[in-house]
Amino acid sequence: MSVNQLDPNVWVDKYSDYLYNYTIVRVNDHEVAQDLISETFLAGLKSKNNFKGEATERTWLISILKRKIIDHYRKINSNKGKAEVRMSYSDDESEGDWLEERVSDPFDKTAEDTMENEELGMAIFSCLDNLPEKQASIFRKKTIDGIDTESICNEYDITPSNLWVIIHRARKGMADCLEKSWF
Repeated sequence: MSVNQLDPNVWVDKYSDYLYNYTIVRVNDHEVAQDLISETFLAGLKSKNNFKGEATERTWLISILKRKIIDHYRKINSNKGKAEVRMSYSDDESEGDWLEERVSDPFDKTAEDTMENEELGMAIFSCLDNLPEKQASIFRKKTIDGIDTESICNEYDITPSNLWVIIHRARKGMADCLEKSWF
């Protein structure tokens, strides 16, 4: 497989956990998170010819997922969505086309997008600092560093179910903190 080719056959196995961890912190609803990830995989399949290989498959899928999350909040017209959607685009029937066009180049960022990403990044790390130390460390290793469950369980001498309880509590703490400090 060359650098700029995608392999959709492995997306679910390879990226679904990472995409889920990314999404659940932002939507805090298991079913919505699963729906958004499914929509992301479908949009990725539809727009795979636009993939230029300038990013990894995972980064490209995350860029699609970010737009799906924004669209989700836009549709429910919540304050969270209004805070998230700070870009202008046509609000006509071509919204689906706009999404695929926008996703085709994840490096096409405006200064405002970059500034918002930096602010969100600082808010995330600030919220991580507010979590209990063990929770923050495990959350960081699993969701940010992408370390596998078995390695983390061995390092902390915990069971996989304990790990998921800790991750769930960390996500809840992160979501509550981000709700207050970012959204």
